[in-house]
Amino acid sequence: MASLTVLKFSSEDCGTCHRMSNYDSKVAEELGLAFVSVMLQDTDTYRRYRRVLLAQYPNKEGMGWPTYLVVSNVEVEGAAAVVQEFVIHGEVKGGMPKGDFRQRLQAVLPDA
Repeated sequence: MASLTVLKFSSEDCGTCHRMSNYDSKVAEELGLAFVSVMLQDTDTYRRYRRVLLAQYPNKEGMGWPTYLVVSNVEVEGAAAVVQEFVIHGEVKGGMPKGDFRQRLQAVLPDA
């Protein structure tokens, strides 16, 4: 199984996104997942992962704030990161307490 990455799609002006950032990357790390924060205002990072977001939400309708996508085969290293033939395994949308976030993230992992 390829390594898994959690892509967090959020916005600088989203209060819920900001609150979740107090623990979301730590929870992902504790579960052995890589974590990439993709702020819509960070155009370089957003461009790099836009293909993944649009595969799940072609017109961005139905997204939650924030939206976390659990993905394999996505390159996360370096400025010239390339999105390969990624696979989206699941998603977690919206704000929630840390324990609920951990449970929902675990539930969408392959072989969970």
